[in-house]
Amino acid sequence: MRPDQIAHVERSFRVIAPLGEMAAAIFYERLFTMDPAMHRLFRHADMGEQGRKLMAALGFVVNNLREPDRLLPAAAELGRRHAGYGVQPSHYDTVGAALLDTLAEGLGDGFSPPVRDAWEAAYRLLAGTMQAGAAPARAA
Repeated sequence: MRPDQIAHVERSFRVIAPLGEMAAAIFYERLFTMDPAMHRLFRHADMGEQGRKLMAALGFVVNNLREPDRLLPAAAELGRRHAGYGVQPSHYDTVGAALLDTLAEGLGDGFSPPVRDAWEAAYRLLAGTMQAGAAPARAA
């Protein structure tokens, strides 16, 4: 990612982070609306706790975009764990769309085209790394 994209993600996340519970609820509502079958992946989850995990994971990603040597191995491990939960490669597109929708709602006019492009780049990096980390688990 370019430095200006990282700065856009960092600034916009500072707006979203205090709205964590609401943002997570919007995200999961969007996710399950887009793909109701994904709800089965969370059938045993405490969704309040799941939302806190989501926001913590996003915070970790945002706070480490400038430190890929720390971010990428953690993202690959996250991908390995998610493969074990039943996450499929096709789910990543739905998750990305739900994330962007959530950010658009939470940021309003602050979700400008450059901010959207920056979040898309961050998500592509995260999703690609997670999928690469998940590949050996799926092959086994």
